[in-house]
Amino acid sequence: MRKRDIEILSLKSSTHQQSLAKESQETAEMLAAISTLKGARDERLATRDTLKAQIAEVQKAIAARREAQARHARYLDNQARFNIPELEFWQDYLCLRIEGAGVEDRLKFVFTHVDANDWEKEAWFELGMGKREYEVLTYRPKVEREGVDTVLERLNESRDLAVFLKGMRELFVKALK
Repeated sequence: MRKRDIEILSLKSSTHQQSLAKESQETAEMLAAISTLKGARDERLATRDTLKAQIAEVQKAIAARREAQARHARYLDNQARFNIPELEFWQDYLCLRIEGAGVEDRLKFVFTHVDANDWEKEAWFELGMGKREYEVLTYRPKVEREGVDTVLERLNESRDLAVFLKGMRELFVKALK
């Protein structure tokens, strides 16, 4: 009986030893998994902190750009307040209408009241502004090209549009006489 009890106890002892070895192996594996997860967590936290810093920088840049756009919009609104009376002056006193020419960087200037016999007759020219030097591309009625070149040369030297428009109007009036 004792031998049998000893065998049972030795069997239980070996089973217990195996269980302890298995549990110690599982504990080691769990500790390794925990350290791996902690490393991954630390890495993700560092990445998160970096991304938060980048987001903050981008938000600052966006805020600065929005502020610059708002300042520019306020400037344009202030400038528009001055443009309307000036445009009305050109329309009233020079009988001038400014239109788009249908092509980028071109404006069409249309004068009326240039012919003493027909107040509704129109004289116009297209001004190309795509280059550093302005250029008159087309015009009606026909006027001397030398006169147009002279007036255009003054515009390119002084950048004074008022003198240029007055000169072109005078050329049209002479041509229609």
